[in-house]
Amino acid sequence: MTDRTLKSEPNTLKSNRVLNSLKNYPTWALLSLAVNALLILVVGWLLRDFWWPVDYQISASAARESLLSEDPSTTPGLGKRHQLTYQKWINILQQEAEIAAAKQPSHLNVLLGDSLSLWFPPDLLPTNKNWLNQGISGEVSLGLWRRLGLFDRTQPERIYIMIGINDLIREVDDRTLLKNYRKILRRLRRVHPQTQIVVQSILPHGGEEATWEGRDRLIKIPISRIQQLNQELAAIAQEEEVRFLDLYPLFTNAHGYLRADLTTDGLHLNRQGYLVWRSAMQMYAQLVLGQD
Repeated sequence: MTDRTLKSEPNTLKSNRVLNSLKNYPTWALLSLAVNALLILVVGWLLRDFWWPVDYQISASAARESLLSEDPSTTPGLGKRHQLTYQKWINILQQEAEIAAAKQPSHLNVLLGDSLSLWFPPDLLPTNKNWLNQGISGEVSLGLWRRLGLFDRTQPERIYIMIGINDLIREVDDRTLLKNYRKILRRLRRVHPQTQIVVQSILPHGGEEATWEGRDRLIKIPISRIQQLNQELAAIAQEEEVRFLDLYPLFTNAHGYLRADLTTDGLHLNRQGYLVWRSAMQMYAQLVLGQD
């Protein structure tokens, strides 16, 4: 046996192990992995000039506007929403969910998460859908799990989840975060068995370039930790038989941090950032989830 044969043999064995392991994955999981990789290329190309046709679809619900009008305080440039307490947001989301449950709109899609989901511009959400936004600023995984019952009586076609960055900011350990995530998915599957559930990866932060008011806590979070957690979330999604949309690569710069052109402060997204997110959701829905 030549030296060349000896050197190539480990690579051959490794390739065989990879192929054998892939056989154990369901077809939809392999397709999802392939599409996630394709998204990195295609969405980046589509948004190279940050242009996308804007379709104005929905505005805030009557319940939301009514509750907001009860608070006379305003913040210049930010509006009343930044003044609301957690409980006031719970009241708003509950009323909106009750409206959705009563009307049972077709093609209902739900956003679950923190401020990143909360501030998704309504006019940038994918069209031909009815959207119920259940995001709350500062939300953590345990808080999200506790309030899932708010929209129990709705019949969503699809639920998109993004949660976790606030857990890291508040120094919740990874094991607890992942445990909470699994609890969230299991409850959603039990209450909404006909709904497509999509786990969305935790986004990177801006590192030293961040200007968010909690910057010191933010930059303490290693980017490698977020990457590892996303790998764990992908595995949990497969185990719980839900989908995983890997947004992380679409938002990173050459050093793995949140791209400065997609954020307002190193944590939250600007309009261009939401355009990237919207495009990824649309492509993923068309290529993996179907019926779009």
